Amino acid sequence: MEHPYVPRDLQLPGYVPVSLSQSTILTVYGLSSLLVVSLVWFLSGRLRNISKLDRLLMCWWAFTGLTHIILEGYFAFSPEFYKDKTGFYLAEVWKEYSKGDSRYAGRDSAIVAVEGMTSVLEGPPCLLAVYAIAKGKGYSYILQFAISLGQLYGTFVYFITAYLEGDNFSASPFYYYAYYVLANSFWLLIPSLIAIRCWKKISSAVQSQSQKKNKIR
Repeated sequence: MEHPYVPRDLQLPGYVPVSLSQSTILTVYGLSSLLVVSLVWFLSGRLRNISKLDRLLMCWWAFTGLTHIILEGYFAFSPEFYKDKTGFYLAEVWKEYSKGDSRYAGRDSAIVAVEGMTSVLEGPPCLLAVYAIAKGKGYSYILQFAISLGQLYGTFVYFITAYLEGDNFSASPFYYYAYYVLANSFWLLIPSLIAIRCWKKISSAVQSQSQKKNKIR
């Protein structure tokens, strides 16, 4: 079966075309994400002494954590998803997304490594961040800072490796900008903002502690 990916000579023996429509795939993902965010927002509203910004951060960490674990985890550990004949949703997602970056269908080693590490090393800590914010844990800011740096590193590796390999993995300009550029840009913008905020919080706490020690002396 001929595949829709670029380059056209990409070898995908046993390829099975996407069975779900693009609108179905995006709608399911959107509604699932909305459900997670709404649930976290609702539950966090029952907590005392927590700001709206922290509630939004809890929503982000829950959303991105589950994305890393479920979506990216499936890709990392399902090398032949493009052969799936059952219409399994996660396989359909990656068949569709590969139109924007065929390195996923082709199992590019850099992509597999980045996605595998992201799902295992960043997914669970994201959910821990939700708990840390909810409980006001002292390690909350350093945890969020560390995860954000990891996300930025992974995203930069993702874009840089594509550039070094010719940046020609999209089936059309639409898929390039919608899937490859736009979908991934959130993991540059949001982690950057969170990292800056956490850096300021940590720096302020260290400075305050230093001033207290100087007063005692």
